[in-house]
Amino acid sequence: MNDWTMTRVQDRLELAAGVFRQMPDVKPQGYFNAWPDYLHSFADQVGQEPKMRKPRPSPHMISQADEAMLWLRWLEAEDAKLLWLRANGKPWKPICWQFGLSRTAATRRWHYGLAVIVWRLNGRVPPLRRSMDFVIKRARTGPRVR
Repeated sequence: MNDWTMTRVQDRLELAAGVFRQMPDVKPQGYFNAWPDYLHSFADQVGQEPKMRKPRPSPHMISQADEAMLWLRWLEAEDAKLLWLRANGKPWKPICWQFGLSRTAATRRWHYGLAVIVWRLNGRVPPLRRSMDFVIKRARTGPRVR
């Protein structure tokens, strides 16, 4: 499957972040609640909005999320953290403060992280002696055909 794009990688990382948000909380072993369940009568529920829950992620979605998490190990630690924060929907301003970067530098590093993952998923190794812009540009356009 050599048709990975930066948009597909970004979507998969956002899906992984959503899956991990929907997973149940980790509780200590032996955790229980001694309080009895409260049964609401019909009169208690009149006029209340129904509580809607999102369905639990499917096993396929969990497998895809685990696979996407493994992609982050191809990056430097700070770049992986930046990609994960963006996948979780954190705004740019706190990210820039956290990393001490300008908005354009943070965006460029984010694009570079996505590009490195695209290169690796498409079976290529990004060149270490080339610029970030070269890696990003080639990830968007694909390999040059001679």
